[in-house]
Amino acid sequence: MNNCNSNSSAKDFYLIGFPALQDFQIPLFLVFLLFYLLILIGNIIIIAVIAVEQTLHKPMYFFLANLSALDIPLTSTTIPKMLAMFLVNAKTISFHVCFLQMYCFHGLAVTESLLLVVMSYDRYEAICNPLHYPVKMTKRVNIQLAACAWITALLIPILVVFQTSQLTFGETTRVYHCFCDHLAVVQAACSDFSASLQTFLGFSIAMTVSFVPLMLAFSTYTSHLIVVGTYYSSIAVAYISYRKDMPVDIHVMSNVVFAILTPLLNPLIYTLQNKEVKCACYVMCDRFINYFNSK
Repeated sequence: MNNCNSNSSAKDFYLIGFPALQDFQIPLFLVFLLFYLLILIGNIIIIAVIAVEQTLHKPMYFFLANLSALDIPLTSTTIPKMLAMFLVNAKTISFHVCFLQMYCFHGLAVTESLLLVVMSYDRYEAICNPLHYPVKMTKRVNIQLAACAWITALLIPILVVFQTSQLTFGETTRVYHCFCDHLAVVQAACSDFSASLQTFLGFSIAMTVSFVPLMLAFSTYTSHLIVVGTYYSSIAVAYISYRKDMPVDIHVMSNVVFAILTPLLNPLIYTLQNKEVKCACYVMCDRFINYFNSK
């Protein structure tokens, strides 16, 4: 329980992690380390292949490179702290770092949602208006769409994070999560009314930015639908679980799945389902092999 009184102000938060898995910290560390390495390696490979291969210099792959570039800081915002928790029990996080992590995580998560919207629009134009596609989706337009997605998404969480930071917290504030998720921190606040308001606000924003790409994805190809569906379903479960009387571990796991599953699946789905990307990967591998053989 958090020690709440009218004059208290939290300087640090204590992240509980998975209450039911406290005896499995090393296995958790190894599993999440593996996931993190796969996310980093997979997305770095996609970025490198798209940047190097001229055949992939198309709008779809430009947005895919943006998505991969996003997934790296998105997971780096949370997983390193989680790894430290599991390995050396580093569960304390300062007030300001906690809210910085909250802003970065939710801002980047919203960016992913808006990038999926942009990718859906790109696929819609390519499928439904193929003759006008080269004229509409120029390099300048692609950059503007990507920039709008990044800037808009990074502005959206500012008000919510600021309002949450103004809530009253106990001197010893326990957050039942692996990182400073918005709703987990809100539930650790002392004011039930303010916490309920913040919960509703966060839930409304999350559902809005998730529902749009889900609807637009139905007019695009299957792999994109899988990514959007995974993103939407995981975030929906993550937020809905807070509004039900469920065990703490369900709350935490649903959010962790949302934070890790989509960045982990993006390289696999877009690489394995796309012949052009696979061919480009083979070409780049051959170049590396020939380069080292010539030495």
